[in-house]
Amino acid sequence: MNIFSPGHTCKNSKARCGVMHLPHGDVRTPVFMPVGTNGAVKAVSKDDIEEMGFEIILANTYHLFLRPGADLVQEAGGLHGFTKYNGNFLTDSGGFQVFSLSKLRKITPEGARFQSHIDGSYHLFTPENVVQTQVKFNSDIQMQLDVCSGFGVDRKEAVSALEITTDWANRAMKEWQKEREAGYKGYLFPIVQGNFFEDLRRQSAEFVAGLDSAGIAIGGLSVGEPTDEFVHFMNYTNQFLPEEKVKYVMGIGTPEYILEAVAAGIDMFDCVLPTRNARNGSYFTHDGMLSIKQERFTHDFSPLDRECNCKVCRTYSRAYLRHLFKEQEILSSMLASYHNLYFLNNMMKEIRASIENDTFETYKKSFLDRFRAGNIQ
Repeated sequence: MNIFSPGHTCKNSKARCGVMHLPHGDVRTPVFMPVGTNGAVKAVSKDDIEEMGFEIILANTYHLFLRPGADLVQEAGGLHGFTKYNGNFLTDSGGFQVFSLSKLRKITPEGARFQSHIDGSYHLFTPENVVQTQVKFNSDIQMQLDVCSGFGVDRKEAVSALEITTDWANRAMKEWQKEREAGYKGYLFPIVQGNFFEDLRRQSAEFVAGLDSAGIAIGGLSVGEPTDEFVHFMNYTNQFLPEEKVKYVMGIGTPEYILEAVAAGIDMFDCVLPTRNARNGSYFTHDGMLSIKQERFTHDFSPLDRECNCKVCRTYSRAYLRHLFKEQEILSSMLASYHNLYFLNNMMKEIRASIENDTFETYKKSFLDRFRAGNIQ
């Protein structure tokens, strides 16, 4: 099964561009996906998302399952009918959220039994019912239920997590095939696990590569490990994955991590960081992260980032943005979130252009040298 039309691969790296063909339109890659956990990107309207040019966003199965419930979303016409966003939706399986609820869940071969963080009610996620739930959402891409293990766990725990994830991948694929035969148009991505053990990573990657899926996610990274470990295991895992399939690294959203992933030949990534940082007054700029709460911006009537063409930078001053943040105005979160997402989406456009021009490595170095220098004037 193939949804990916590869474009150019940069002659000096593995960085590549292409197009994913999905039910709600084509998606140009490499692509960063904003996170809309509850069916909405925090502090950003779907009109703003479309205005910025995003072609796919992420929503979360765990949260939407609990509220408002899969049946209601289905009744509204899936996530597209419910939200009126016309682009594509990728839905996370909820496995990471269940993993993070370590005191409220129990993993067995059958599935993940957990307590709702909202009202304490008990629920069971299985590979099958998670597929069914995402079908009700009419997800364009859905993820398998997996077991994510954190950085630093022992080998025994990593092996157990991988064995369960592998079994769940087979069960999820079977359920997804049934739903496809019944008319569902979306795709299922299995997930590579194996923690930070090379032989387990290779075992998982080779297994997942043999499944009839349109894409593959590299999971279990960006879970607290040092950056060099992230880079090593991302590249190590990727070498065992087929070039013709879309590759997705879950949970990365800084320019440094995105550029490392693109250099490795990764096509997709997502993270809550841009909007979370925004709500805390932290803005992306070409010269590094700018904390708008700093006293020095009180009388600074210059744009946030002189080289950014977003409507926030064209319209508002640093002094005004600082005022909004200090007064805890809702508009502060809205404007900061818009800017941060625009900044990353524009970076992705520049990345794709640099790949086409065989200048990605030069772009990566010059971008990071300036960004890391942090010379914000």
